[in-house]
Amino acid sequence: MMIEPFVGTWSLVSSENFDEYMKELGVNFATRNIAGLVKPSVNISVNGGKVTIRTESSLTNTEISFKMGEEFDETTADNRKVKSIITLDGGTMIHVQKWLGKETTIKRKIVDGKMVVECTMNNVVSTRIYEKA
Repeated sequence: MMIEPFVGTWSLVSSENFDEYMKELGVNFATRNIAGLVKPSVNISVNGGKVTIRTESSLTNTEISFKMGEEFDETTADNRKVKSIITLDGGTMIHVQKWLGKETTIKRKIVDGKMVVECTMNNVVSTRIYEKA
């Protein structure tokens, strides 16, 4: 399991098109407004076969623990109840969330020591870049 490069604490340094992505998810204006301003930190850790991703910001904290390739229930930061599955494919962590007949994909990969997170829903793509804290 090539999860090692992702392990650690990451801070958001740039965000592109995140408002459009949240809009596509159905996030309301007030929440989008605040979420667009916060700079979350993401902590990724591994314990045995379980991976934990903890996201902390002044707005909300979320934590998911999962086994690669096994579906799990997730409540997202914007309070969607989704079925998630996360896999590793050639150094990219692929996180698919499904709810109410909808689907979004969050891809995380390490590029030049930074974690590049690409959020896609329908044809809307948001790119968020994190650096090791």
